[in-house]
Amino acid sequence: MFTGIVEELGEITAVETLDDACRFRLRGPVVTEGARHGDSIAVNGVCLTVVDHEGDEFTADVMAETLNRSSLGVLTAGSRVNLERPTAVGARLGGHIVQGHVDGTGGILERKPSEHWEVVKISLPADLARYVVEKGSITVDGISLTVVDAGPDFFTVSLIPTTLALTTLGLKQPGDPVNLEVDVIAKYVERLLGDRAGQGDAR
Repeated sequence: MFTGIVEELGEITAVETLDDACRFRLRGPVVTEGARHGDSIAVNGVCLTVVDHEGDEFTADVMAETLNRSSLGVLTAGSRVNLERPTAVGARLGGHIVQGHVDGTGGILERKPSEHWEVVKISLPADLARYVVEKGSITVDGISLTVVDAGPDFFTVSLIPTTLALTTLGLKQPGDPVNLEVDVIAKYVERLLGDRAGQGDAR
């Protein structure tokens, strides 16, 4: 489990294309400290498994399903990525519960800078809109953010200078894709209420 608090802005150093997958080599001095084979690291919000690591770099395999459901397929050598290690049991939950399981992708629609923050408008797939609410939590490229406005096919977030400086959202421009993970609690509640409604109909 992750919290959506990005630990560092890493970089893709190589991409190896395979028949039905690809292998990334990534640089991240913070997240590779003490890393071992089989450890999990979130890359732009996608939970990947460390295959190997050497120095400040690690490799991770990405299967076709992940490439199809996320924006990882557009990454190339030199792309910057958000990196986060799983949260430790007993550690502070600085953001919100993030699984690293991307629900879909959106795109940067608009950026509105101001003196002390920037408002970013992001497109939202129709099937995810019901999980996104004003002042609720959403994960964008692995970053835990608070929704400012929620529309039928978009939402907005306000970004402070630290987020702009230390994550990919400071670099992305209109048209660029982002990974989205909605609040898992909302999905569980929906399923439980749906099951109860079905039981009521049966009686």
